[in-house]
Amino acid sequence: MPYSETLFPWCIILCLPNARTIVIERFRRRSDAEAYLKILRQIKPQANYSIMFDGGSQ
Repeated sequence: MPYSETLFPWCIILCLPNARTIVIERFRRRSDAEAYLKILRQIKPQANYSIMFDGGSQ
C-alpha cells in the first residue's frame, strides 16, 4: 500500500455482483466518509455502498 493511501485509511466501496468491489473515495476520518456516504445514498439509493477501514499490512 502506498504511503499516500495510509494517510486516508477510511474508504467508501461500491459492492458489485460476483463479490467485486470498487473504491469510490478515501478519507482520513470516518465521520467524513459517513457524511459522503449519506450524499451518495441520496443520489443513488439502489446502489450498495459500504464504509471500510483499510489499515494495510505492516
